[in-house]
Amino acid sequence: MRGKRWLAAFLAALCVGMPCLLPASAASSLAEENVKAPAAVLMEAESGKVLYEKAPHEKRACASVTKVMTLLLVMEALESGKLTWTETLTASAHAASMGGSDIWLEEGEQMTVEDLVKATVVASANDAAVVLAEAVAGSEEAFVQQMNARAKELGMQDTTFKNCNGLDEEGHLTSAYDVALMSRALLSHKEILNYTTIWMDTLRGGKTQLVNTNKLLRSYDGITGLKTGTTSQAGSCISATAQRGDLSLIAVVLGASTTQDRFSTARTLLDYGFDNWSMEPLPQPETPLTAVKVRGGMQPEVAVSADLSGSMLVPKEEAGKAVCTVELQTEVEAPVQKGQQLGQVLYTLGEETLCTRPILAQQSVEAQSLSRIFSLLLQKVFSI
Repeated sequence: MRGKRWLAAFLAALCVGMPCLLPASAASSLAEENVKAPAAVLMEAESGKVLYEKAPHEKRACASVTKVMTLLLVMEALESGKLTWTETLTASAHAASMGGSDIWLEEGEQMTVEDLVKATVVASANDAAVVLAEAVAGSEEAFVQQMNARAKELGMQDTTFKNCNGLDEEGHLTSAYDVALMSRALLSHKEILNYTTIWMDTLRGGKTQLVNTNKLLRSYDGITGLKTGTTSQAGSCISATAQRGDLSLIAVVLGASTTQDRFSTARTLLDYGFDNWSMEPLPQPETPLTAVKVRGGMQPEVAVSADLSGSMLVPKEEAGKAVCTVELQTEVEAPVQKGQQLGQVLYTLGEETLCTRPILAQQSVEAQSLSRIFSLLLQKVFSI
């Protein structure tokens, strides 16, 4: 009975799209002592559903995990054509002055966008991140404004960025949940995985060696990235992403005491997700969707369709038990607009809703009018 109550709470959270906190009794395989960090979140990347959370909205420094947002804006600039991969950028005095992790750029040194992205991702280079920021927005200050604006668009309510690289600065704060949100957005740019999965590489014709700060790349099955970070204020942090089959997970760990705790906790979170959940293809309706009658329309009915591709997240123990139900109006009043929702396909598990897909009108149907009817009669007469 206790397990059923947990399942109902979990599926209810899926229905409304809100984060779900799993009680310890329901997550016996994820002991609290194995989450060795003050804040953590495990999110399924496709749906954004939270599978585990600990102090998810506690505002904390996140060190170089900040660069997830920097890279997101860079990828969007590349997608829009504002930047190109082969474009050469020049390091400013400001960029060259960065401390912490860097590739020792000198003022006036030139490097391609691709190499700067590689340095930012693999070596967590603060100077490379600033060069990219200045290229996108003209200055780091203007870029940070864009970072904060994009954070608001993504629903990152706990976040305020002060710089583009994550160096400790008063008021530069985020949360484990917000890091998961921006990580999910970055993962939508599949090309970034070409860089987040690099273990070792070089720059400057082999003179500068890069070694990825994400040690899980060498030890965790399915790891795809994403970004580590460590400072005195932030502690050891990571947004670790991994994919096995159709299931893609994001494990965020903030404020771990040691690097070892950071990686062990990320591994624990990812293992927990892969052990307990799976992505299941959406079941198809038993009968095809039928056209809907249109009252007072220039056509008697309108064809409908629904995109039933993709998959849904289900607990492994409930695999294959989801039910598909079609809820569709039998008749609708004209006019009807193309794309107007006329029903939905509902996916349920027991009494709980997993997800829905809208059923949409495939074309517009005008309302009957004397002028429109007369116009059609004239067309028929002159076409004879």
